Amino acid sequence: MNFELLAIIALALAAIPAAMFLWNLPQLRSPRVEPGQPFPPALQAISVLIPARNESGNIRGALTSVLENRDVTFEVVVLDDHSDDDTASVVREFAASDPRVRLEKAPALPPGWCGKQHACHVLSGHANHPLLVFLDADVRLSPDALARMSAFMNARPHAHRRSGTASPPALASGVPRQLTGSLLEKLLIPLIHFVLLGFLPIWGMRRSTKPAYGAGCGQLFIARADAYHAAGGHAAIRDSLHDGLKLPRAFRRAGFRTDLFDATPIASCRMYHGAREVVDGLTKNAHEGMAAPAQIGPWTLLLSGGQILPWALLASSPWSGAEVFRLSLLGAGLTMLPRALAAWRHQQSWLGAALHPLAITIFLVVQWRALVRTFNRRPHAWKGRTYAVLPKALPAPRVPPDAHPKRVVAGR
Repeated sequence: MNFELLAIIALALAAIPAAMFLWNLPQLRSPRVEPGQPFPPALQAISVLIPARNESGNIRGALTSVLENRDVTFEVVVLDDHSDDDTASVVREFAASDPRVRLEKAPALPPGWCGKQHACHVLSGHANHPLLVFLDADVRLSPDALARMSAFMNARPHAHRRSGTASPPALASGVPRQLTGSLLEKLLIPLIHFVLLGFLPIWGMRRSTKPAYGAGCGQLFIARADAYHAAGGHAAIRDSLHDGLKLPRAFRRAGFRTDLFDATPIASCRMYHGAREVVDGLTKNAHEGMAAPAQIGPWTLLLSGGQILPWALLASSPWSGAEVFRLSLLGAGLTMLPRALAAWRHQQSWLGAALHPLAITIFLVVQWRALVRTFNRRPHAWKGRTYAVLPKALPAPRVPPDAHPKRVVAGR
């Protein structure tokens, strides 16, 4: 076996995400309100839309954080999606003391719909403002988050031209600061930033509306209401379990621009609690992403060859020679660079970063688990509902015209 050739290949594969991460990191900026930023006051108004199914443990914290926001006009609409806990009573308590809060009841889930996509679709019909923020119940916002996201959506066009975009985006998303507890959370959750910044060319994303460049985080989206309805909104991805990937691509298929921002300073989220939730949650999303049959082979080669192989060769270097040691040491260092930068910039676990090769190994096992479940047609259970999964997505069922929510058009 030619260990030196393997070390060169591993080094090249490790260099790709390391270089991309370095290039992308300064381009992923946190939204901010620029002094004297001129945009119509009407476009600052936001409808914060929270789908809630059995979220009694989360909804109080979510509402408290949203209501602490300042310098922006907003309403908060919570959809009780057939909860059998105290979710609705908690929201009623807030609504009784603050007129900005409303509770709505979800209709029955139609066939062919994912529960969250249907809830967000229904929520969009209850919105009264031209900007829509879709917020998971486990997300906590900073007091300036809504104002900063509104400013991002209404930034002066020339600010976007510097990055190749001629106009503000129709949809934007950011990954909140990910709070982690268990070891598996610390290992796997930070990989969101590693994959996003290591393999998505942000400058290309901002110069194109190609669906392949679409990416986001389902925990936090902000959209222009008129563009949302024109693109089909969540109805366009009604059978998907992965809105973070699918919703930006739906906007792009309709010809709209989407963008990303760094949400670390303005939002936080504890996505999963414990190893079982991590595995089940990542498995649920994987079959529409890396674990898709056409994707999993290349991703496995790229990640195992660039993130695991350098460490394996480094361990074997006492028997494979000094040149292999030098090459594999450099490759191993490149694997750690993105995780170290992410731990610093996005306030991630340093333990998870130090165990990066182990994290990638477990991550790939989860992807293959998802693929096996897909081909065995094993359904995914989430939030008390079960969803059938097929190797190829079936065409989405047609929605009658009267099932679409009312449309809110931004002021001209």
